[in-house]
Amino acid sequence: MSQIVIRPAVKTDAALILKFIKDLARYEKAEDQVIAQVTDIERTIFGPDATVEAIICTLDDTAIGFAVYFYNYSTWQGKNGLYLEDLYVDPEFRNVGAGKAMLKFLAQNALAKNCGRFEWNVLDWNEPAIQFYESIGAKPKSEWVGYQLAGEALEAFSRS
Repeated sequence: MSQIVIRPAVKTDAALILKFIKDLARYEKAEDQVIAQVTDIERTIFGPDATVEAIICTLDDTAIGFAVYFYNYSTWQGKNGLYLEDLYVDPEFRNVGAGKAMLKFLAQNALAKNCGRFEWNVLDWNEPAIQFYESIGAKPKSEWVGYQLAGEALEAFSRS
């Protein structure tokens, strides 16, 4: 019987993680926006100043997906939260339980670290992901609109 295993990523997984990042970006129609290199992944996920963590999902010793996450903070709860930055499962291996296994692993991690919440974003057009998230009991946020400063806008604002 096939077995899904979730394990913490290690530095030697950096090239695999970058491959999954590019695959995810391609799926999200944003492949041209990936500028990260393997050395960036090594430094930012596995370096001494890393503030994010990653997991690898395998099926019968074949890597089929990954997730990258970090801890944020809720002033209202007075607790950390776990924020899922990326979750990806190779299309060939979807519907075998890999995504659910990674989310469950992270939910257990959040509870073990006394986090008050576990959250992530999903593109509004990604109906399969939305249906999956709702099937496990996740609820969309309402009233909140995400904002970001990035690239030239971030640089310009910082200099203003």
